[in-house]
Amino acid sequence: MPETSNYKTKRRVIISGSTSGLGKEIALGLAKRGWTVAGFGQTKNKVKALAAELGEKHHIFQANVSCDDSIANAAKQIIEQFGPPHLLINNAAIMNSPAPLWEVSAKEFDEMSAVNINGVANMIRHFVPSMIRNGNGIIVNLSSGWGRSTSPNVAPYCATKWAIEGMSSALAQELPNGMACIALNPGIINTEMLRKCWAEGASAYQNPKEWAKMAIPLIERINAGDNGKQMTVT
Repeated sequence: MPETSNYKTKRRVIISGSTSGLGKEIALGLAKRGWTVAGFGQTKNKVKALAAELGEKHHIFQANVSCDDSIANAAKQIIEQFGPPHLLINNAAIMNSPAPLWEVSAKEFDEMSAVNINGVANMIRHFVPSMIRNGNGIIVNLSSGWGRSTSPNVAPYCATKWAIEGMSSALAQELPNGMACIALNPGIINTEMLRKCWAEGASAYQNPKEWAKMAIPLIERINAGDNGKQMTVT
């Protein structure tokens, strides 16, 4: 990955799950607003497509958030060459196939926990220490309405998002002054994950591009005084 001379002088954001859905629209929107973006995705074709769309000033990697070694290697490369992020957005998540909890296989439950919970912890483990050394930084953990309420047939997803709410609150208590961690409920958006649950009913809600117009200004306004807050895009 070539070093760029202006990366360290710009606002830097790291986004997991950046190659589709909300993560992609956050990446594109922040890039347009002057941020330098580094993002992660698992699918090679999607990684290449977003990298081409963003251009050479930004950096999109193929990495698996559920694999600690994968994130460790990517984080080391990013931090050494470009410096720590000013903003860390933990967005990567997956949804279970709707079913009563007792019908969800152990394999599916474990895979969801690995991405939705362990993946966030892996990102925090390998990026936040550099942010602490730098003396500033904002961590935004994407939660859900199902991280503050429950519904039938999505118990595994609810469990992971309630975990993110708790993780975010505890991390906020651990951070030094000048930093913040918040849990962000994005609201209801017509994404692939929502369509998995609600099928055609998802079409009644805004798409990720429309959502990003509201979400990005909110994310940019988050500061150290917001540490520990639960926020919602409305």
